[in-house]
Amino acid sequence: MRNFFTTKDPLDKIIEKTLPEKKILKTEHILTGWTNIVIEVTTDKGSYFFRFPRNPFWSRMIVKDAAVCNFVEGKTSYYTPQMKLYYDDKKRPYSVHKKIEGYTLGDRIYHLSHTTLTGVAYDTAKFIKELSGIDLRGAPKEVQMPLSEFLYELDHEHYKKHIDKDHDYIKKTEEHKLVHGDLNLGNILLDENDKVIGVIDFCFAGTGNPQMDTARMLSRPVPEEFEKEFLAQFVDTSEVKRMKTAWQHIDAGYAEHIRTNFPEITLNQL
Repeated sequence: MRNFFTTKDPLDKIIEKTLPEKKILKTEHILTGWTNIVIEVTTDKGSYFFRFPRNPFWSRMIVKDAAVCNFVEGKTSYYTPQMKLYYDDKKRPYSVHKKIEGYTLGDRIYHLSHTTLTGVAYDTAKFIKELSGIDLRGAPKEVQMPLSEFLYELDHEHYKKHIDKDHDYIKKTEEHKLVHGDLNLGNILLDENDKVIGVIDFCFAGTGNPQMDTARMLSRPVPEEFEKEFLAQFVDTSEVKRMKTAWQHIDAGYAEHIRTNFPEITLNQL
């Protein structure tokens, strides 16, 4: 029996069963979800995001996502989703969290003034520093999964051409500090005043070198002005250039997998 979901599953019925005391007003599939079928559900008591894993690998990782989100909650200056993990009648895991109201940095970054952009760069760097400074003693085992282990399995489960040189490098530079692992413009949330208020999507998270988060932030196109202000917040950026290249290879490999297997997904600019 498969432990993942497809769009042919009765997802609407699962959603209704999960929110029995709420009136569902609208459901919308988010077509940019690479790893999960993502559905935004609007109810009479707020909006929620449902994530249904697309394959067995992401079924395991959504359990990690929930564990990390709940472990991190309240330990940084920024909101993180209060994730609830559910299992359907076939014992397939899926997650639900209440929507954090705001805009993604990807939606706003090319519309920000210099002063605002500087503040966003500062807050993004602050999040990386605060996350990597969290005490991991007593953390759930899912939280302490090495990023290098996750990325190696991601590659060998999904890619046709393996990037073993990148894996060797990531493993060599790894540290036992908490990293987000997928810190990009789409996972940083701003309020109506363009202040950073939250960070979402901890599916890649685990232990690693904090410079991996710095590099991930810059591995996809960003304004030069933002990159300059962002890098200025760190004392050590010695590994960022090489890590940025590794992230670009990782993105390219998974994008090929998506184009081949899930052509309905909208790929962000890489």
